[in-house]
Amino acid sequence: MTVDPLFEMVRGTIVSTLDLPGPVQRFAPDSGLFGELPELDSMGVVLLLTALEDRFDIQLSDDEIDAEWFATFGSVTEFIRVRVEEG
Repeated sequence: MTVDPLFEMVRGTIVSTLDLPGPVQRFAPDSGLFGELPELDSMGVVLLLTALEDRFDIQLSDDEIDAEWFATFGSVTEFIRVRVEEG
């Protein structure tokens, strides 16, 4: 399996921002986020959005954010990939 550098960066940002326990590698693209990680509460969402904006030098508007976006590590990565490629 090839390593996706963007996924690695997104995963690292999520893990460090939410201070998730255990090795980073335990989170795969299909690992659940919203509703599965207690750390991703309303404050966690705000912190994570800010961290992703800073890390990838993008701006996210409220109207493009929804719960599906936070379903898995992979869904966040794909959302960020589109924003980075547009930039």
